[in-house]
Amino acid sequence: MDRLPTERLSPLASRVDDVLALYGYEMRPAIDAIDAAVTGYGGLFDPTTTDAEIRTAVEEVLAADPPPASDDPRAAAGDAVVLYVDGSSRGNPGPAGAGAVLLVDDDPLLQLGRPVGTSAENNTAEYAALHLGLEAVAARCDPAAVEVRIDSRTVIDDVWGDGDGVAAAAPYRPAIRERLGALPACEWTHLADSDPNPADARAAVGADIAALGP
Repeated sequence: MDRLPTERLSPLASRVDDVLALYGYEMRPAIDAIDAAVTGYGGLFDPTTTDAEIRTAVEEVLAADPPPASDDPRAAAGDAVVLYVDGSSRGNPGPAGAGAVLLVDDDPLLQLGRPVGTSAENNTAEYAALHLGLEAVAARCDPAAVEVRIDSRTVIDDVWGDGDGVAAAAPYRPAIRERLGALPACEWTHLADSDPNPADARAAVGADIAALGP
């Protein structure tokens, strides 16, 4: 998957996002690769690991051979895909992340996350999350139908209704509409705050990455 657009990120967070893009935004293997490259027993989120050590580890991962392409067959043609998406912003605006989880036959196929911006609003992160998930669907699936499960009424009203959305959605809105238009069938389900959303944890880690710096 190509690197997706972001709001402003620190140079360090931007390079971590490069690693995530290298791994198709699959957060766990990308972070594992960084952790393995950190000298000693530290890791990306270990408080004893310095920014310089993280930067060195990230550059080592980016210079290494790319990860092998996935041959996961679970998203074959004709499957119905459930796409959970969520955005997170600490401070609103603040460090923001996006998460997306794809399920096929109730089994996780992809668990994705990324930073959105060092000082971005929650609505922006919600659009970025939907964009992330739809790009993954396009890259890895040939579904008969997609159900998007999302808690943002702002995004729902803009993308599927007649709402005006937010100005910060401009980098994401055209690609979202293009990806939705290419799907054979798509519906949305609004999640209440009390409903479980597996994308939430990935969005939170994305916000942690957005807070890295300088």
